[in-house]
Amino acid sequence: MAELPGLEQKDVDVSLDHDVLTIRGEKKGLSTDAVYSERWQGAFQRSVQLGPDADPDKITADFRNGVLTVTIAKRPDAQNRVRRIPVND
Repeated sequence: MAELPGLEQKDVDVSLDHDVLTIRGEKKGLSTDAVYSERWQGAFQRSVQLGPDADPDKITADFRNGVLTVTIAKRPDAQNRVRRIPVND
């Protein structure tokens, strides 16, 4: 989840490239003659390396009320990769 107050859906881009999920966006400032402002503005980008259990075909993104939620499903065979190793005496 990413809180993106003041942004709209059209201002946010979510992409996947070689198992790296990237969220990009830009908050444009209002043109005022203020000398000092407490409001943040500008471009941002965050990237996350996905693990081998992530299913790149089952990634969804939802943007509501300034909150971006990205959901990543696991591959169906992800749980089959775990196997118990017997411990010998």
